[in-house]
Amino acid sequence: MSLSGLKIKETRLKKKVDFEPLEEGKVSMYVCGPTVYDRGHLGHGRSAVCFDVIRRYLIYKGFNVRFVSNYTDIDDKMINRAREEGITVPELAARVIPQYEEDYAALGVMEADEKPRATEYIDQMIEFVGRMDEAGVTYTIEGDGVYFDVKKAHEYGKLSGQKLEELKIGARVAENEAKRNPYDFVVWKFAKEGEPSWKAEFGDGRPGWHLECSAMSWKLLGEQFDIHGGGADLSFPHHECEIAQTEAVFGEGSFAKYWIHNGFITINKEKMSKSLGNFSTLR
Repeated sequence: MSLSGLKIKETRLKKKVDFEPLEEGKVSMYVCGPTVYDRGHLGHGRSAVCFDVIRRYLIYKGFNVRFVSNYTDIDDKMINRAREEGITVPELAARVIPQYEEDYAALGVMEADEKPRATEYIDQMIEFVGRMDEAGVTYTIEGDGVYFDVKKAHEYGKLSGQKLEELKIGARVAENEAKRNPYDFVVWKFAKEGEPSWKAEFGDGRPGWHLECSAMSWKLLGEQFDIHGGGADLSFPHHECEIAQTEAVFGEGSFAKYWIHNGFITINKEKMSKSLGNFSTLR
């Protein structure tokens, strides 16, 4: 029996385990939020409610919970949608984020203690890329960006249970013949005309999706925290890549002590998603 009296289903270990927070009486949580290029659907609502229930139960059990959930307000989807609508990426985010917050409030979800937007932490992301370079785990493809060499992450796949040689390219792990390995992922995309970019000594550009959460969780919760959560579809590649980045910088065993993922809402046995067009909005 754990000292906390709680058990959780831990994704990495694939079983229920005793929950022992890093610091007695306190729990730190980071939950991946939405990419804000369109209204939230029922799947987003399910994830928000699932982790809200966990948070509320921990509070009920007497824990002081620090809860962080982000908004991804810069990535390819944001850029493409803004271009389609003839507006800027910040204008798109400024319209969609309040819609999410209104929807979550209507569901009775508690407001997060911190709601970081990726664009607010660019300096920290640039610093993180520099630290990965110092650790020798990144390389540059001219005219493209800075990439993480997954073969330098000896335990890559430990969260999702996949072996590197068996992994499939997909889900934001893009094909590129210039990469050292097919599964290497971009941490910094070099600037392109008409796209938002920020100055950096290794080349002006913008952060890769996986980098964003590693940097924001580090700055808000530290090198290690208790619980990292999100939808089951994020375990690979997103969370796998986050682990690789963070452990490259801070060492094995840093980052999240426990990983929790909520299941999907399915329509005709398929995951509800915007990409499949089978979604219903929260409104």
